[in-house]
Parts: sequence; structure tokens; C-alpha cells
Amino acid sequence: MRIITQHRYGGPEVLSVVDTPRPRPLPTEVLVRVEAIGLNPLEPRLRAGEFPLLGRPPFVLGWDISGVVETAQTWRFRPGDEVFGMPLFPRAANAYAEFVAAPALHLERKPASLSHVEAAALPVVGLTAWQGLVDLGGVQAGDRVLVHGGGGGVGHVAIQLAKSLGAHVITTAGAAFDLGADEVIDYRTVDFTEVVSDVDLVLDTIGGDTAARSLEVLRPGGHLVTAVAEEDEELIAKFEAAGMRFSGIAVEPDPMALRGLVALVERGELRVRVQETFPFERIADAHRVLEGGHLRGKVVLTV
Repeated sequence: MRIITQHRYGGPEVLSVVDTPRPRPLPTEVLVRVEAIGLNPLEPRLRAGEFPLLGRPPFVLGWDISGVVETAQTWRFRPGDEVFGMPLFPRAANAYAEFVAAPALHLERKPASLSHVEAAALPVVGLTAWQGLVDLGGVQAGDRVLVHGGGGGVGHVAIQLAKSLGAHVITTAGAAFDLGADEVIDYRTVDFTEVVSDVDLVLDTIGGDTAARSLEVLRPGGHLVTAVAEEDEELIAKFEAAGMRFSGIAVEPDPMALRGLVALVERGELRVRVQETFPFERIADAHRVLEGGHLRGKVVLTV
């Protein structure tokens, strides 16, 4: 089978397609013939060596997959089942590959209404949104929720999830398309702190100054959930001193949340936005798009 690997840190050019034997699934695992791979902004940072989550090269990046079960060492799936998920994160899932061995509990049956490309775009961003809004945030009907970066991967799913929970959803975004939010603030021309107030929960996918300034729009006792500044000690201290709640989220495999996302898709309450797809061989071009920022949905690799 083919995989995409790298033998040194560097730019997109260090990624190369090579042949290697197929992995063998262990008991409780399945071997998935991959149809599509969702790419995430974390992956170019790992490729470049910004932090050693996977150790030193050589390694294979990737976690978001959608495909067909080839062989199964578990009762949960049978060969031919269409599945998707985010196996093993933050350990290496070796998902930039034509075949992936994955724990069955880290996968779920693909909704029939989603293509493999759409399904591969959902796990990391969907689980991040679910764990941030449902598990950590406890969002309820009537809450006022501010989602930063509503046009991005996590953001566009979080908007739809918060709406399904009955929240009033405000988002900051830089593009004029229908995000499903009740209020859309163009961050390029409007300072959100001047037009937003009395927010119960802020979901931050931007970090930095945006996360710190969100303190100004929260109601007393409000809650910031951040997916990008979870270890910022100065920011944590600032929120705690103001009597606000601060939660950092590091996404993890979650079969119950995956099922919840599937249910939303099947009820027509969640759509997945894919900005661009690339064939397997053009992984370097796909990484360049990721590094360009200002994504509108997800970038997906087809196999």
C-alpha cells in the first residue's frame, strides 16, 4: 500500500509517497481501506517540528479517516461496513495511508447522507465542538454562545451543534456565507467587544488576543472554552481573577460523541463544509492551503 511519510522536519516538500506493507489489525481493531483523509491545521505544525507530539521523523501524520472495513478483529463491524472516525489521537494513527488499522471503538458507521469526503472532514472538528460545547460547556437551550472563527472547521460545526442545543449563537467570521448563526460579526470591520455582551459561553478557536478580549463579553460567571490556548497560564489567571470559568480542550476519541454527531447528520441538523479536496499525491499542495490560514471548512485528501 502507499503511505505519505517524511524523514526530516521541514516544509511541505518533505512529504513523500512511498510503498509499505499493510498494517495488521489487533484484536478489537479493524483494517480500513481509506477513501478520504481529513487534514487539520495541527499537521503542518507537526511536519515542521514545532512540537514533538509524534517524536522525531520518520512518521506518518493524520487522524481523520473515512473508508470501508477490509478485515475485522471485532464483533462491532464486518467487512464492507462504511466507517469514519479519529483513531488513537494524540498517538500516531498513521492515517495518511491507503489502509489504516484502528480500534473499533474509535470508529462509527458513516451516515449514508455523507460522502466519504464529507465524513473524513468531520471527526476532529466535530469531536472538538462536541466536547467543548456539550461535555465541558454544558450548553443548554436559551444560552448565549459566541463561537470565534465560525467559518473554520471547528467553528462551522460548533455553530450548528449549539443551534441544535437551543442556544442563541453569535459568531465572528470573515466571509459572507450562511453559517446558521443568529448573529454574524465580520471581524475584519467590527470589534466584537463593542457589539456583543452577556454571553454565557465563548468557544475559542483563535487564541491570543481574541481569547483574552473575550473576557469583556462574558456575563458574570461566564465560561471560556478554548481549543488553542489551553495551557496559557497568564490567560487562565486573568479569567479566574475575574470570577469566570476557563476550560481548555484537547480533543480525544469519543464513541458516544461520534454517535451524537451521526444523529445530528441524520436529522439534517449538521452539514459538513469542505473547502477543497486534493488527490493523495498532492499532499504538499494540500499542506500549503492549510498553512495559508483563513480556511472555510476543511481540506480533504482523496485516496
